[in-house]
Amino acid sequence: MHSHPSRRWLAGLGVAGALVAVSAVPAAAAPLPVPDRQAQEYALYANNATVAPGGPAKVVDLYALTDMPFASYTVTVDRGAVAGFAVVSSAEGSVPCTGDGAILTCTVGQEREPELGLISLDVRATDTAKPGQHGELTFTVTGPDADTETFRSTVTVGEGVDLAAGDDLELRGAPGTTVPAPLTMTNVGGTDADGAVLVVAGSYDFAPSERYSNCEYATEAFVPNLFACTFDGKVPAGDSVVVSSSFGFTIPADAWAPDRQGGASIWLTKADWAEARDEVGLFAQARTRGTGEALRLTTRRSTQAVPQTDTDLDNNAAGLSLRVTGNQRTDVAANGARVKGAVGSVVPTTVGFTNKGPAALNTGGTESLFAVALVTLPAGTTAVKVPENCFADDGSGEGAPKPGASVYFCDQLETPAGKGAKVTFEFGLRVDKAGPLTGGIEVLTGTLRAERPDLDPTNNTAEILVNAPENGGGQPGDGGQPGNGGQPGDGGGGGGDQDGPTLPVTGSPASLIAGVGGLLLVAGVAGYLVAKRRRTRFVA
Repeated sequence: MHSHPSRRWLAGLGVAGALVAVSAVPAAAAPLPVPDRQAQEYALYANNATVAPGGPAKVVDLYALTDMPFASYTVTVDRGAVAGFAVVSSAEGSVPCTGDGAILTCTVGQEREPELGLISLDVRATDTAKPGQHGELTFTVTGPDADTETFRSTVTVGEGVDLAAGDDLELRGAPGTTVPAPLTMTNVGGTDADGAVLVVAGSYDFAPSERYSNCEYATEAFVPNLFACTFDGKVPAGDSVVVSSSFGFTIPADAWAPDRQGGASIWLTKADWAEARDEVGLFAQARTRGTGEALRLTTRRSTQAVPQTDTDLDNNAAGLSLRVTGNQRTDVAANGARVKGAVGSVVPTTVGFTNKGPAALNTGGTESLFAVALVTLPAGTTAVKVPENCFADDGSGEGAPKPGASVYFCDQLETPAGKGAKVTFEFGLRVDKAGPLTGGIEVLTGTLRAERPDLDPTNNTAEILVNAPENGGGQPGDGGQPGNGGQPGDGGGGGGDQDGPTLPVTGSPASLIAGVGGLLLVAGVAGYLVAKRRRTRFVA
């Protein structure tokens, strides 16, 4: 879907070296596109928009909240209730629509790849619009099986202000230390701002040092640290403000070092944050309020009641860069599996890896380590159940967790894993033939920039054994003891008299690491998650 500049900070706040635009859909299951589908019992969602005379257009995105998107549909939009103060049209890059008076009609046929996003509309205030005017856009969607649903979003005329973030901050500290972050904002417009909202998004090492009573902290989000602080005082036109001197970040004790981590601070009006809040990952559904003192700005109280919207959203954000000093790395150990089952039965088979520490994995820094698993299933078995974060390496380019492949790439890159954490992937393997069957798992490690080994590469492989003899050696996986030919160490073992598995790779581990790392670096954490949700293949 098209992403307008005015939506850049409102649609998503993922940071991994750069901000990205993400339209986050509340609580919809990961879609698997299909040519067409029965569309019964689907729900809709569209965001509200606050616009100002002379300000930029806002984008209203309409989504179908379904387990599987449908390919053909018709959307009608009734603009009549906002016609007196706003102009509504199809956004650039969106589905084309035709207008007939107050009604827009947008029709999509089978030629379009199915998506949850249905249409995007540009909404702009007229020059004669007055702050406080409001009305609803009414969306009616007819699915491919003639099922119809309706949703309404509100368009409000606000007073225009212009909040500008201060300069980018370069921070520096060692694991376990607290670094101050004097974030600033200037009201560069000609109208006093009725308070403000500071949104901070950062990778793993940007842990807030205090939890303030006027701040809400996301407990589930697409970045490890995401929180928003609301200030009620007035910020006069031309004035600059700075947060309390107690504001800063505490670098976790298990931070990878040396490393550089990225984040951003974003200043919004209260009305703009109210629109964005429900769209920022799971922020609206999973959050906690701080219990400490309130975070302060040097402002005075305001009684202004007219909603305000920012007229220039390109100056609202400032980058945060954190240089973590020291020398702290980690060891990742592969965990294999030993299972038994009769021919024709389906046996649960859990593989993965353990972070043996001391540093955490998957923290999003440019130098810190992340890990992916290359899983080669035993010949003579068929994967009938595949974890959703495992992608078939079958050359199709689809990158989907579909059954039946022999090799899968598996990851949990979006979830930091501290010392002792186990990352697991559960397959359901059908046993197709008798006899000992052998496969394996290999852990590939690297940074956002390149392949990089962990502290002990010798424990990065383990076996997957189906119906192996009991005297064949130690158990594969974490803590296994070596058998005859098994590998020693915590990632160790198994094997018995059989040779270890050959792990075919399409492309070198270095190209895999470069592909994943490049995608994370360019798209950001949130963009990566959206790519996964849409089953985009990321393997080189």
